Amino acid sequence: MTNYIMKPQQETEAPRYNLFGAEFKANPHPTYATMRAQQPICRRTSSDGQSTIWFVTRYDDVAAMLRDHKRFVKNFRSTRTPAELAQLPPEPELLRLISNHMLNLDGVDHARLRGLINKAFTGAMVEQMEPRVQTIANQLIRKVYAKGQMDLIDEYAFPLPIIVIAELLGIPPRDRNRFRNWSHAFVTSSANVQRSAKKLAKAGRIMQDFTRYLSRIFDERRREPQPDLITSLLQTEEAGDRLSEDELFSMVILLIVAGHETAANLIGNGVLALLQHPAQMERLRTHPALIPSAVEEMLRFDPPVERATIRFAAEDVAINGQTIRRGDVVSLVLAGANRDPAQFACPHAFTPDRANNRHLGFGLGAHYCLGAPLARLEGRIAIETLLQRLPNLQLAVPVESLRWRTVPVIRGMLHMPVVWSSAA
Repeated sequence: MTNYIMKPQQETEAPRYNLFGAEFKANPHPTYATMRAQQPICRRTSSDGQSTIWFVTRYDDVAAMLRDHKRFVKNFRSTRTPAELAQLPPEPELLRLISNHMLNLDGVDHARLRGLINKAFTGAMVEQMEPRVQTIANQLIRKVYAKGQMDLIDEYAFPLPIIVIAELLGIPPRDRNRFRNWSHAFVTSSANVQRSAKKLAKAGRIMQDFTRYLSRIFDERRREPQPDLITSLLQTEEAGDRLSEDELFSMVILLIVAGHETAANLIGNGVLALLQHPAQMERLRTHPALIPSAVEEMLRFDPPVERATIRFAAEDVAINGQTIRRGDVVSLVLAGANRDPAQFACPHAFTPDRANNRHLGFGLGAHYCLGAPLARLEGRIAIETLLQRLPNLQLAVPVESLRWRTVPVIRGMLHMPVVWSSAA
């Protein structure tokens, strides 16, 4: 059933789609299909009535806007005149520390930070991680194998990338769980900047805990450099430029969230797709050379990032008969674009060897995901290890009972109980 709500309205108004909540998150694709067909550029008013949000679901439109860094910007200040900027209140410290990274900047500011992080986060570093990622996957399976059951999210999909990113950064093993908790808090805070005073106070305490911890790590690395990513970030320089302290905090937050959440949800969503398509799962088990292609299909079929982080219209833009006004919020729905029948044949079919799979799971253009090679590596190794070590893996609960995280940007399950026969 299509998941949208019709409310009494004028004849000229369009259906009001339900784009939030547990019911929608359980299966958003019918709603996105209806939007693509009826309202590919869909106007909504924010819950507080203060801003306009546009949801974009067609592949061509989403791809074009991802590439259009002049008219659709990441920093809302880029949409304001000098007089308007002077009227803005000071940015809260919590929001500044969460958001002061390259994903939320434009033009030369974005290029500067991306250039600095590129020097530390190299392709060679990712390639060197392959044996270690394989070891981590093996250890996680070994830990649960005899039980014949696990929560695939809590005991495999989340631990694997958090261990990897923590080791890359140089975080001691004893602190990994703290980083997972911080990651969850950052995603929730970023998605809900308009929050109650009580929740904002709690988020502020979490941020203070995080910044105190990182400050100690930064001081230690300055005194005693280590072969890790935090040391590289501290030492990285481009034409005499360095990351400021605030930029260091925000960059580490970005690396935690992007390096952890994306890969964890890729693994979880990908395994669920395989369990719902047992013939394809068996095919991959017997033909592991198809797994890299299957990972690309997982990124298309149920992407770990459901909607791109928001853009803002820097000027009035007319598209497909709609006028997006300067300052309006634009949400590019990657999950909708990735199932557009104008781009993909049989878009709702899970096809591991799909040809010409130009999905938008990692975005496009200047903000293309910096961690895409690492996420692909982790996804490939995690899936292949599961298929080889747990050949009779099954869901332990009906798929309808699985609960999904309700953060709009992220697509991932809260838990995923699975079982297998350790005697197989």
